[in-house]
Amino acid sequence: MPRKKEPTLTNCDRDLRAAASGMTQQELADRVGVTRQTIVALEGGAYTPSLALALRIARVFKRPTDDIFRLDE
Repeated sequence: MPRKKEPTLTNCDRDLRAAASGMTQQELADRVGVTRQTIVALEGGAYTPSLALALRIARVFKRPTDDIFRLDE
């Protein structure tokens, strides 16, 4: 029986940062309480955020989480 492909979580965090007057990774990290390296990993698809972090990021951009994160199945 073939294995079912794991869904992947994608985000448009980088695009939203650029649209927010060129917000840096460090500025976003400071606002949501993580390290810049976490934002780098998140934007590169190497890190899946916790629900709490996803909600804090959505709050910074004043957007619903569904506008920022998508589950590709």
